[in-house]
Amino acid sequence: MFRRTLTLFQLLGFKVGIDWTWPFLALLIVWSLAKGFFPNDYPDWSEATYWVMGISGAIGLFASLILHELSHSLVARRYDIPITQITLFIFGGVAHMDKEPPNAKAEFRMAIAGPLASLFLAGGFYGAQGLGSLLGLPLPMLAVLGYLGFINLVLAVFNLFPAFPLDGGRMFRAALWHWKGNLRWATQLASRFGSGFGFLLMILGVLNILHGRPLNGIWFCVLGLFLDRAASTSYDHLLVRQTFEGEPIRRFMTTHVVTVASDLSIREFVEQYVYRHLHDIFPVVNDSQLVGCIHARQVNNVSRQEWDHRTVNDLLIPLNNQNTIAPDTDVMQTLALMNRTGNSRLIVMANHRLVGIVALKDILKFLSLKLDLEGDR
Repeated sequence: MFRRTLTLFQLLGFKVGIDWTWPFLALLIVWSLAKGFFPNDYPDWSEATYWVMGISGAIGLFASLILHELSHSLVARRYDIPITQITLFIFGGVAHMDKEPPNAKAEFRMAIAGPLASLFLAGGFYGAQGLGSLLGLPLPMLAVLGYLGFINLVLAVFNLFPAFPLDGGRMFRAALWHWKGNLRWATQLASRFGSGFGFLLMILGVLNILHGRPLNGIWFCVLGLFLDRAASTSYDHLLVRQTFEGEPIRRFMTTHVVTVASDLSIREFVEQYVYRHLHDIFPVVNDSQLVGCIHARQVNNVSRQEWDHRTVNDLLIPLNNQNTIAPDTDVMQTLALMNRTGNSRLIVMANHRLVGIVALKDILKFLSLKLDLEGDR
């Protein structure tokens, strides 16, 4: 849940960023193109040419992935589904939705938009390759255009497999949802198909490695592992969203808040509060007036020799929209804020007054109990 992304730019109002795994994907693609794909299809060219082609092919692939996800996002916008960001990660991209589609029809249209966009791009790149050949463009450039046409065709076909959360899996879920009218059941079944397909890909990867095709094997294993984890994670996200949808954070906050005085020494803060209460954030008061907060991890910035001479006020963090939240805020918005900031506890404020504190562990404990009692109904 708490994964960080780096935003690169905005496109048509959507933020585009990269996951921490993206550099590994970029290096793997460039290397596989420069050392495998292009030399096999076009032998006897220079090493430098292959590397330039590999880098160009990777850039074109990432642009294609962004346009693929952008097509999903534009359809989602039509149905008033907020898309917070498009993120590139270890294998492909994802458009982050703040809520599920309103109905099966909207889900199907959002899902099919991606493969259609990839098919359109495949046709465009193949057309550009043909036109470039007539115009006498350099062969390496034509080879890269041909690769981009081929890879977009592969993306379109691959994404049509009924394995959630691939586009085909989402179309499959939409059909099940339309049939039974039960989104949770449809997601659970589609996710099982996705996990099964991921396991099959991992088996194919091992077989490829055993038969002397390590590059193909690595790709199959990485993709299979990703698909298996993505399928289960997508189902878990649905359970969380359905459990907390419309729930205000006041239901989960603690009203008996432990506060610390601003003139307290760092040693007293650690020994009397951090070790005793085991919290990572404490509201700070000065003459009963809330003035900010302090994180336990900030103590790492102060040497132990200074603990008796430095005070909480020296490490004070002002209250802002990164560490405070209103009591009527939706739980899903609260979880999103925790995800963005990395804070597992937030101070709850109403009319500039401290009314409570909410902890991630309390929200997750409620979720665990609810799922234990109600199961997958």
